[in-house]
Amino acid sequence: MSIAAQIIELAQKKGVLVSCAESCTGGLVAAALTEVPGSSVMFDCGFVTYTNAAKMKMLGVRPSSLQMFGAVSEEVAREMATGALAHSGAQVAVSITGIAGPGGSEHKPEGRVCFGLAAGDQLWATTQEFGAMGRSRVRTAARDHALTLLVQGLFSLP
Repeated sequence: MSIAAQIIELAQKKGVLVSCAESCTGGLVAAALTEVPGSSVMFDCGFVTYTNAAKMKMLGVRPSSLQMFGAVSEEVAREMATGALAHSGAQVAVSITGIAGPGGSEHKPEGRVCFGLAAGDQLWATTQEFGAMGRSRVRTAARDHALTLLVQGLFSLP
């Protein structure tokens, strides 16, 4: 059974809806979840917020957070996840913001991806350094990590 199918089954058992807020993955998490037959019972919606303006407008990310920490930060990932909950009917949301490449900087290198997870009243953020392994591979690795986080978030719910 795929991890996406596990998420659907677990969310269904818990009676919760799932949402996602994606930047560098451009909808790969939503696509993975909706690829599974029956996903409509647990997948509420996905937000693809590639620009800072979209993050602010669609998810309520604060301009001060973007200015102070940058879009690729755990702070913004947290706000994206809480915004996905606030703007959907979901009880669990994962967010992704990162630098898939090519490019990056000394302070924010290619392959750095920040994740947020909001599950009920719990909120986590983490950063993964996937390295400069190419845009497609970073995006795929980020999708897979986000799906794993969703499983963890679902298990944390009563």
